[in-house]
Amino acid sequence: MTEWLVAGLALMGAVFMCLAALGIVRLPDLLTRMHATTKAATLGVSLTMLAVAVHFAEEAVVARAFGIILFIMMTAPVAAHIIGRAGYFVGARLWDGTVKDELKPHYDPLSHRLDSGLESELGDKADERGREE
Repeated sequence: MTEWLVAGLALMGAVFMCLAALGIVRLPDLLTRMHATTKAATLGVSLTMLAVAVHFAEEAVVARAFGIILFIMMTAPVAAHIIGRAGYFVGARLWDGTVKDELKPHYDPLSHRLDSGLESELGDKADERGREE
């Protein structure tokens, strides 16, 4: 029974990692590729590590496997976000079918300055306080 569970987890992990590789090859731009690799590869590695934990069933191996899963789930999305953002800032083209570019109104490509919108909100609140006094 355990062998079937290990085989199923390992197979599903391999399928998700294969989907991540396929996403890198087939998807049209950097941001969608980053999405595919982050989601599918994270799930694939997690399933593979679960298979390792179930197969060996030793306390030290299970702890390491869960440590790896936790580390991958914490770092992969952050790394993908940073790589995607850097790609946007250096001018990586978006896919022609992209519907909404939320950074465009906040990013100045000449100065490479990204405004969060908080600056204007804080300025408005300061103006309101100045008027009240």
